Amino acid sequence: MPIRVLIVDDSPVMRQLIRHSLAGHLDIAVVAEAANAREARDAVNRFNPDVMTLDVEMPEMDGLEFLRRLMKARPMPVVMVSSLTERGSEAAIRALSLGAVECVAKPKGGRNGALLFENLDSILRMAARAKVRSRRSPSSRTEDKAPPFVWNGKYVLIGASTGGVEALETVLSDYPENCPPTLITQHMPAQFLINFAARLNKKCAPHVQLARDGGELEQGCVYIAPGGETHLALSQASRPTLVLQPGPKQTGHRPSVDVMFASARKHAAKVIGVLLTGMGADGAEGMRVLRENGAFCIAQDRESSVVYGMPRVACEKGGVDVSLGLSRIAGEILSRTSKNGAFMQPANMAG
Repeated sequence: MPIRVLIVDDSPVMRQLIRHSLAGHLDIAVVAEAANAREARDAVNRFNPDVMTLDVEMPEMDGLEFLRRLMKARPMPVVMVSSLTERGSEAAIRALSLGAVECVAKPKGGRNGALLFENLDSILRMAARAKVRSRRSPSSRTEDKAPPFVWNGKYVLIGASTGGVEALETVLSDYPENCPPTLITQHMPAQFLINFAARLNKKCAPHVQLARDGGELEQGCVYIAPGGETHLALSQASRPTLVLQPGPKQTGHRPSVDVMFASARKHAAKVIGVLLTGMGADGAEGMRVLRENGAFCIAQDRESSVVYGMPRVACEKGGVDVSLGLSRIAGEILSRTSKNGAFMQPANMAG
């Protein structure tokens, strides 16, 4: 059966361009179009599409508010297609946080939709396979139920891709202010990462910032790979520091999770490796190496992953100690990095 697509945009010209870009792909069928949130709601109920393209700027109700309501009432894969979701836009980060699978920028000029949206078909195929769900309820863990967190000296390295914005917000929202030093590689363009770090810093208790070359690893700090022309890595010194390592893409990405994990091989005994939702295999081989050298490695499980790609390959390679639902990952990290083990949770052993 072809992938059933609903196009939501208040511009008839843009709807035509999107439709034209998808023409000729026999595995994709545009089943309906909508010009506003009301029409989109009715089309979702009538046509039951597999995936939706959604504009941000629309009359009556903007796309972000419609997305928020949709993800509560009837979660489904959504790809944002808008001039407001260009690289670095706060709207893009908010859309991904609300549950959008991907963001695509509208063209600035020209009228050839097939060329202007040349990768949209691939993005829609990926999105149609994604697993989306209602927004999670707040974490049940509260600070007054556990003794204060006391760091045991271990570092945390986290990799994520598709679905990673919401997943990382979920994990870090359960971090205490004095959390273990944590490095994060999230597949995103550099300008997205600037806004993502700023958003996390406002929402979470620890200090979240873009990593800088030569920076010290400090308790209470979370370091985001800045991307661009560099990968985030750890130095080989006995007391490691942050390294922004220039180089080509690895496993198809820059920043690459594999590069970050591989750089920590010497420090593996003091590392907790975490691989969250994402398409592809980046981080799987690096996690295997980390585990073989003494790291404890956690993967997000199939049920809670938007795209169960990177964690699945890591499990297949033998690089995972435990696979956990997203809501349990922060507790497991904190139990493994705490002197008192106050946050320990039962773990489902990976297969």
